[in-house]
Amino acid sequence: MDRLEISDLIVAFDPHDGRRLPVRRAEVVEQLRAAGDARAARIVAGLPAGPDGVLEPAAVDRLLIGVHTELQRLSEELRIGRRLVHLLGPLLTAIRTTGVRGPYRLVDVGCGLGYLIRWLAATGALGPDVELVGVDLDAALVGEADRLARAEGLSCRFVHGDAFALPEAATVYVSTGVLHHFSEPALADFFRAQGASPALAFCHYDIAATGLAPVGAWVFHRARMRHPLGRHDGVASARRAHSDEALLRAAAAAGMRALLYEPRRAANPFCTTLRPVLAVRPPLEAPLRAALGRASRRLLGDEHFTPAAA
Repeated sequence: MDRLEISDLIVAFDPHDGRRLPVRRAEVVEQLRAAGDARAARIVAGLPAGPDGVLEPAAVDRLLIGVHTELQRLSEELRIGRRLVHLLGPLLTAIRTTGVRGPYRLVDVGCGLGYLIRWLAATGALGPDVELVGVDLDAALVGEADRLARAEGLSCRFVHGDAFALPEAATVYVSTGVLHHFSEPALADFFRAQGASPALAFCHYDIAATGLAPVGAWVFHRARMRHPLGRHDGVASARRAHSDEALLRAAAAAGMRALLYEPRRAANPFCTTLRPVLAVRPPLEAPLRAALGRASRRLLGDEHFTPAAA
């Protein structure tokens, strides 16, 4: 059985207005025990709760900010920013060549502490005509991301709320480490929302579903994460990763040209940690491939995957 992630269970938000909802510790513990994850149940049982049994929001916020801070160190080691620029640079070049005028708005969905947006702002890697926006449903994480950006003097912004309900439309949606949080039907809805928006493309990086992924996640998180929650969720994330075929099936719901870059069959499993699924409006595919040059050979659509492999 795939493990649940503790961080998904100890915070809850109203889907309509983003208001934080109370979470009862005993209910989360029981849910984890029912899933057969006694270790995770013990971790949650040790978290602070009030007399009514509701997990203390301030304590949960401190914990999640600490865990996300450690995740940022992993992002630095895995060179997440440079990996995204490797594709986002040519993608924005393709958009510019089609005559679409800037500024272009890049929206990071589920930005957490905003590492990617802050890295892009600090390096200027995508150019001065790209507006950088991070969005997350967790107000505490967004608040910390905004604090860090102001302390670093960066030109970017962070928004608490729904990334698909912003008053200004995105040009490109991105994310890192978000897709595995969705079931496949919910993932299709996630992509469908982007296809229904005015966005021209999306590019989402997530854990590659290889046999080595859980082992690699255990090693990385054991070495870099101090809190048991971070270590647990890191391995659970790898076990929940979607296959290449599942990602392409879900991304097709956007009604755009869905592609995988360096899918499992085309990469060394010992080196593959993250890989992106992306989709572009049909007129953008040829300019994107031209901008990528020889690297465009690593970009594969569903025609390269047989039904038997699905």
